[in-house]
Amino acid sequence: MSIATNLNKIKQALPDDVTLVAVSKTKPNTSILEAYEAGQRIFGENKIQEMAQKWEALPKDIQWHMIGHVQRNKVKYMSEFVSLIHGVDSFRLLKEINKQAKKHNRTISCLLQVHIADEETKFGLDESELKTITNSEEFKRLENIKIIGLMGMATFTNNKTQIRKEFKNLKDVFDVLKESLPHVSTLSMGMSGDYTVAIEEGSTMVRIGSSIFGARNY
Repeated sequence: MSIATNLNKIKQALPDDVTLVAVSKTKPNTSILEAYEAGQRIFGENKIQEMAQKWEALPKDIQWHMIGHVQRNKVKYMSEFVSLIHGVDSFRLLKEINKQAKKHNRTISCLLQVHIADEETKFGLDESELKTITNSEEFKRLENIKIIGLMGMATFTNNKTQIRKEFKNLKDVFDVLKESLPHVSTLSMGMSGDYTVAIEEGSTMVRIGSSIFGARNY
């Protein structure tokens, strides 16, 4: 099946209020262009340098989402163009994004990453850290970032009950956050293997790669 066919099939099945991020990490520009020609404009990458190279080479109306773990010293390479950073998992990182955005006279949209999985390897904030950050005076003074919501990754397991529970937890945290930050509207949860469950539990943005582009190239 072609990339365009896969993409259209997924798009038709998604509710209107759910945004599709096509995860293009490790994929060549030709594959991204195929998805672009089929109407896709939002692409997700997990390595900043690779994303920057693709941004240089590909159409400028593409919105690039950074979906991987972000190292503070690499923020400067994407601050000129990135549309949304999904994995903000510390206040220090948030301050660095703010600093680099200021240099380009931009406001960068960010999602705070919450740790919901049953695995130590997944990054993210716990609920008390999230509260501490968003209630702090220093946070309120960051003028070049905009928190538009939360992101989380479920445990890598076939246990649908567990995955559903983790997504439900994240939705609860999201609803609480909305009380203090009423403008937040994006809940990024769900990937190729679990996005249908994520949508049932309130996801507004899904990150899908292999179901569009086929198996990943490493």
